[in-house]
Amino acid sequence: QVQVVESGGGLVQAGGSLRLSCAASGRTFRNSGMGWFRQAPGPEREFVAAISWSGGRTVYADSVKGRFIISRDNAKNTVYLQMNSLKPEDTAVYYCAADLLGRAVTVAREYEYWGQGTQVTVSS
Repeated sequence: QVQVVESGGGLVQAGGSLRLSCAASGRTFRNSGMGWFRQAPGPEREFVAAISWSGGRTVYADSVKGRFIISRDNAKNTVYLQMNSLKPEDTAVYYCAADLLGRAVTVAREYEYWGQGTQVTVSS
């Protein structure tokens, strides 16, 4: 089992940066693929970025490509999402999730474990 806890959200002006962290516990973290999703008010949870268990593969949504960077430190059981050049449309609750098969997948239903989310608000 993997428990994940996000942190690092907050209020930032457009053009600014934030770094989200996802701390994971459980011995399977190092074999887990990790993903970031976000949800603005509404039913859809949107894929943001994902990283494979080794860090060798990363995938990004087109809307964040070139602005966000996902990385992981397996020694610290932590995944990061560096968010640069933030826009008001990036405002959402950001969720971290774990895929026990170790993949960098873009589909939410493929992830077994989810955190509670951290709010990111970008003002114009």
